Amino acid sequence: MLKVVLVGKPNVGKSTIFNRIIEKKKSIVSAIAGTTRDRIYSEATWLNKQFILIDTGGLTNQNQPFKANIEQQVQFALDEADIILFIVSYKDGINNEDAYVAKCLKKYKGKKIWLVANKSETNDFHIDHQLVNFGFGKPFYISAEHGIGLGDLLDKIILIKPAVLSDQTDKHVKFCIIGRTNVGKSTLMNAILNKERVVVSSIEHTTRDSINEDFYYNKEKYTIIDTAGIRRKGRITNEIEKYAILRTELAIKESNMILLMLDGSEPFNEQDEVIAGLAYQANIPTIICVNKFDLVKKSNRTNDEFTDLIRKKFKFLTWAPIIFISAKNKEKINKLFETIKMIQSQLAIKVNTKLLNSILMKAQIANPSPKIKGGRLSINYAVQIKSQIPTFVIFVNKPEFLHFTYARYIENQIRHAFGINYVPITVYYKDKNARIRSE
Repeated sequence: MLKVVLVGKPNVGKSTIFNRIIEKKKSIVSAIAGTTRDRIYSEATWLNKQFILIDTGGLTNQNQPFKANIEQQVQFALDEADIILFIVSYKDGINNEDAYVAKCLKKYKGKKIWLVANKSETNDFHIDHQLVNFGFGKPFYISAEHGIGLGDLLDKIILIKPAVLSDQTDKHVKFCIIGRTNVGKSTLMNAILNKERVVVSSIEHTTRDSINEDFYYNKEKYTIIDTAGIRRKGRITNEIEKYAILRTELAIKESNMILLMLDGSEPFNEQDEVIAGLAYQANIPTIICVNKFDLVKKSNRTNDEFTDLIRKKFKFLTWAPIIFISAKNKEKINKLFETIKMIQSQLAIKVNTKLLNSILMKAQIANPSPKIKGGRLSINYAVQIKSQIPTFVIFVNKPEFLHFTYARYIENQIRHAFGINYVPITVYYKDKNARIRSE
């Protein structure tokens, strides 16, 4: 698919252009220079033609934090670009930083480089000669904020190469990495992709956007999403961090699996429990990854002790498998993908209806439901229904007679009988007459 890269100095409106074209707020927009640090990908559609749009961090000749990392990310994006959109701000004028960007782009002689003058809603042609002097031809005059001129630009983009529609039947695993700040999420992403895809720093909140990329492992396709570290609400100090949290929540919604990252070199804290709660609420498969395990002083019982601690602290994720890794040293990455495959196999389990009912009837005889509200729950029939995770509907005399301890008992019976141990399952209890009326 055609790849179009936005590049320019800070604060020329690259992220605003990106969001306007993809028609959703994926890149964080802020007046603070350096807000975008990694390259952000999204599919864009214009006149039923699709292409990949890539937002990048601002290039500058000033000595600023993350300058080298941002330049590396921009270089990666430019290397894979089919079209480079060199963004300048018509409103703010041209300066030596724009000249620096132009000089960097001169190295890419085989690429299509188009000059785009953003913020040109008040076009008075006062810098046209400077734009022409860049040597990239006649500029496109646009205003991303007001949607002016973008149509002409997009018309030309889709003429460059026939777009290929994405495969809507693609069922590959899409997983996000969540965790508090500095647990090693970006390091793990880079280790998995075997390249410096995301800026890594010891400074908290280096990753602010959710970063996603498709890749192949053992010839199977995956999508990985790195998310910003989540702080306690009391420590959310500015608008950028609030947006980063929203991006993390959206990344979870877009995923069908979660990697919950913990720092094994530090005590687990309340914030880890809060973030684990997000995984529980999502009700999708979750792998607990204990990172930095290379820094842990070990004994024969270290793994067991960590497992016991995690099971005690995160009681609501008792089904989630636990792996111990070192993202920095790329240790146990293979174990991670073995666990993903194991989870996929459990998600694919199809339960025989007759056997399911036999097991539940025996369970009910062995351990009858306690009396609740003057009555006792009686199971009549059960069936598995199609869903993202194993899901069962149990028809009973009266659902209000169900006690939560008995619901847990029934769930455990199903798990043990069919080997569904490492993924969440959903069990619905319905009035038996509801089934009869729906037939």
